[in-house]
Amino acid sequence: MTDTLSSLTQQLLDAALKAGADSADSLVMEGTSLSIDVRGGALEQAERSEGIDLGLRVLIGKKQACVSSSNSSAATITEMAQRAVAMANEAPEDANIGLADPDQITQSWDVDALELADDSPEPDPAALQEDACRAEAAALEFEGISQVQSASAGYGARRLHLAATNGFSGGYTRTSRAISCVAITGTGSEMERDYFGDSRVFQADVMDAAEIGKITAERTLARAGARKPPTGAFPVLYDERVSGSLISHLLDAANGASVARGASWLRDAMGEQVLPTSLSLTQDPHRPRVSGSRPFDAEGLATRRSAIVENGVLSHWILDLANARKLGLESTANAARGVSSPPHPSVTNAALTQGAHSQQELLAQMGTGLLVTSMIGASINANTGDYSRGASGFWVENGQIAYPVNECTIAGNLRDMLRSIVPANDARMHLSRPIPSLLVEGLTLAGE
Repeated sequence: MTDTLSSLTQQLLDAALKAGADSADSLVMEGTSLSIDVRGGALEQAERSEGIDLGLRVLIGKKQACVSSSNSSAATITEMAQRAVAMANEAPEDANIGLADPDQITQSWDVDALELADDSPEPDPAALQEDACRAEAAALEFEGISQVQSASAGYGARRLHLAATNGFSGGYTRTSRAISCVAITGTGSEMERDYFGDSRVFQADVMDAAEIGKITAERTLARAGARKPPTGAFPVLYDERVSGSLISHLLDAANGASVARGASWLRDAMGEQVLPTSLSLTQDPHRPRVSGSRPFDAEGLATRRSAIVENGVLSHWILDLANARKLGLESTANAARGVSSPPHPSVTNAALTQGAHSQQELLAQMGTGLLVTSMIGASINANTGDYSRGASGFWVENGQIAYPVNECTIAGNLRDMLRSIVPANDARMHLSRPIPSLLVEGLTLAGE
């Protein structure tokens, strides 16, 4: 099948050049997904999808255009190329666009070492249904669980191939297997819910479905009787399941596209301290069996390990070729793209230095404050880093959880917040972004 995808990308390139493009790149993605939802021990919904998507970007001088299609016929490919060239001729010029130079692209990689695809057979729908039923049943065994809102299991496989007229051509396959569960306790205005799930590249690595249901129930029951916390300035401990949002805000601000637009609160912070000196934020796209790993980026450049923040100091922006040229820098091989859009900077695998203490030890250190386990909404000022988010979790007194809380707002400034974070040691290392629980001092809570 890889040969078929490679052939399609070359057909797209040939059609683009024939239609009048100066250069072009093409991306073909073919995928299969299967999902099963159950309710009350019975099948509620089953979905299976199979499809192929073709994307073509053409460049004429300093103009570009992208087109896409889900039809791989020769006639459609010809029409795509003609349409893309017509669109590019009408597009505005951009001095920074362009393919990688031939000496920039990678010609070799070891995709097998990344273990991106499980070669075991696709699971039977009955096996997925059994997993979902076991998760649901395990959650319902707990007294106080009024219902399981959803219990699901799924599988996906995606193949892609990228090629360009500069000589690059390469592809790989990804697989995923997942189980998830959402449970509810209470009724009416007293209703509370929580969730748990697990997703892995290899089916054999997925947690047992009954354990997923058990954790879901325990989390949900712990939320019974939630009320608003007090208003004031308190420390906040972001649980491991939501702590990644803080690091995502940092990565967004370090994104070269935001910096080039001047819309980043880190735009003048290169070489400055943005995290505690004991912490580094490292991207490693070559971690085996991790969903975000990849051998090359969306412009054919070899991906590599690098420290975005090293010993607390911002080391480099996250760059694709166009934004690197705009800033007078070199690409960091962080280009990503879909079939209908040009490349843009993006980070997948990013890990924060873990701390020496458990979450419970950080709770004891915090004394009185908020443990956040869920967040909703966001108001982030991209230029200043001013931060405000809705949250729920648990109120902590004397280092111990006192009661569950909801309907509160956390506010602060990301620049100040991130410089004071204290990490726990509980990051889940199989995730693309393994970020431990993070303690942040001096945030403003709006509750009662």
